[in-house]
Amino acid sequence: MKIAFVTPWYGPEIPGGMEAETWRTVTRLRRAGHDVEVLTTCIRDFFADWSKNYHKAGTAVVDGVPVRRFKVRKRERAAFDAVNRQLMQGKRISAAEERVYVTELFRCPDLYSYLRARQDDYAVFFFIPYMFPTTFFGAQICPRRSVVIPCLHDEGYARLQIFREVLPRVHTLILHTQAERELVAALYGPAPAQTQIVVGTGVDAEFTADAGRFRRKYGLNEPFMVYVGRRDAGKNTPLLLSYWQRYAQETRTPAKLALIGPGQLRLPPALQGQVVDLGFVPPQDKYDAIAAATALCQPSVNESFSLVIMEAWLTETAVLVHGACGPTREHVQRCHGGLYFENYDEFAATTHYLFSNPGVTRRMGANGRGYVLRNYTWDKIVEAYAGVMERVARSEERGARSEGRGARGEGWMSDE
Repeated sequence: MKIAFVTPWYGPEIPGGMEAETWRTVTRLRRAGHDVEVLTTCIRDFFADWSKNYHKAGTAVVDGVPVRRFKVRKRERAAFDAVNRQLMQGKRISAAEERVYVTELFRCPDLYSYLRARQDDYAVFFFIPYMFPTTFFGAQICPRRSVVIPCLHDEGYARLQIFREVLPRVHTLILHTQAERELVAALYGPAPAQTQIVVGTGVDAEFTADAGRFRRKYGLNEPFMVYVGRRDAGKNTPLLLSYWQRYAQETRTPAKLALIGPGQLRLPPALQGQVVDLGFVPPQDKYDAIAAATALCQPSVNESFSLVIMEAWLTETAVLVHGACGPTREHVQRCHGGLYFENYDEFAATTHYLFSNPGVTRRMGANGRGYVLRNYTWDKIVEAYAGVMERVARSEERGARSEGRGARGEGWMSDE
């Protein structure tokens, strides 16, 4: 059966957890023999101008996978920014403003026209993530053959009424953790006709890591905690820097905080000498840095899975996560792979414990490695996706017999 992944942008080098998950899942399904395509826009990535076409429209084969790209059109950016600013400030918005959000985030009507015209060419559509027009408009076209991988966070966007109109109506939700499943239930209520399955995402476990190589290359010989990810407010990086500054001043620790990832960052003078900003590094250097660290800190509260935590555990490095993030806390509690904090005092206490108890800290990392290998190897993930495809196909056959061949969904809303 031919399947399609529908996503706002796509490529092997795009930074971001959702982007990496999509790329890896698509390529692994292809290697397993599934007939998979990608339907996406011509936008470069999350950080680009969403009204500009970076890629050429049309079909190209990327790592053996056909990728169909569709042009985006001019949008009302000022209108979107005004609504988005309110959402980021935690304010409630009207139904009309919700419509502005989903319509003006980016416009790609050619993609939705293709989905309507060619929906019978595909057995299953996988939409990832929930909060973009590609999922909102696309998943309404043929909901009974639609599977959404929402990557849902406990955030203002998830509470918009427009998503309540779409997510409970698709055939299946693929979720990363039980905490994400509970969030779906809390936000959208029961959906008796819908399948909800906790799968997670696959993790590439074949990489090697050399702590000594990292220390020699970067000259970082002190014990350190590492953060890997975007350096912005959405990932709680400012909070981490604030906590680390206070911790370093109060304890006069020789340990450092190392930062790896994209995004502009200006360190205050008080953090000079306490923080090592490595910026964007090659993947091998990232793995080596994590292996060399005493612990990896993931302070974000907006995570549905967190691949970097799994990578840390594969190097047998313990993790420290924010307790307000249900999915990452769930991982830690399930495998005893680290600790969590919810305020500065807890951050200071858990950080001190990790640095002061190297034997226990290393056992936490080893616990995490076993957890990853038991649950998130690619053979397990591919098998789970194959099961979803079979269930959708059987359901579609039953629906076609009861309704008559050729029954087609046209969507409840359209951006045209």
